[in-house]
Parts: sequence; structure tokens; C-alpha cells
Amino acid sequence: MESSIAIEIFAALSQPTRLEAFRLIVAQEPEGLPAGEIARRLDVPQNTMSTHLAILTRAGLIEADRQGRSIVYRAVIDRVREIASFLVQDCCGGRPQLCEPLVADFTPCCPPKVSSHA
Repeated sequence: MESSIAIEIFAALSQPTRLEAFRLIVAQEPEGLPAGEIARRLDVPQNTMSTHLAILTRAGLIEADRQGRSIVYRAVIDRVREIASFLVQDCCGGRPQLCEPLVADFTPCCPPKVSSHA
């Protein structure tokens, strides 16, 4: 990831309402959340929320999917992975044991799937 893209992502997330909206959308994966519901949950006027969602979309953090009269927003999980990787790409100076706590922090939210063919 280029630094300019990372800066755009950080700029998009540097505003409190956008950060809250992004976290809310991530929490609703993989179903996503309609724009009106995001605005309602965050108690933000819909036209204001629309602007915030457009900024998050331009940064590549979320994507919109029209479903009838609603626009449903979903997180772009690959972009989240890219920005997290960008932040730690030179982590630990070749000593992976130093990064184990960081990796462990991500594990509880996304435990590996257990195969039922055991």
C-alpha cells in the first residue's frame, strides 16, 4: 500500500462520526447496514451521514449496494487487512515473537473455523 492511500484512509477515519460509522458497519458484516439505519443508530441527520459514507467509500473502506430503495453499506475487509498490514509491515525487526501479542489481539474476533470432518 502506498503512503498516500494510507493517509487517505486515516483522514477518512479521523472524524468521530465516520469512525463510529465504520466500526458499526464492520460489526454488521457480512450483511451490511442500510444508510438510514446507520444514521438512526448514530443519531446523525441522513444528509450528513451520506457525506460521511461517501468519504469512507472514496477511501475504499466501505462499499454500497443498492437493494431496492435502500443503499446497504458493507465494510471492505480486504482494505482493513491492507491498512493493518501497512501499519505493521516492518514490525519487530525480524523477531516474530515480538508481534505475537498483536496477532493474538486479532484472533478472538475471528477464530479459525473448525472442520467438521475430524
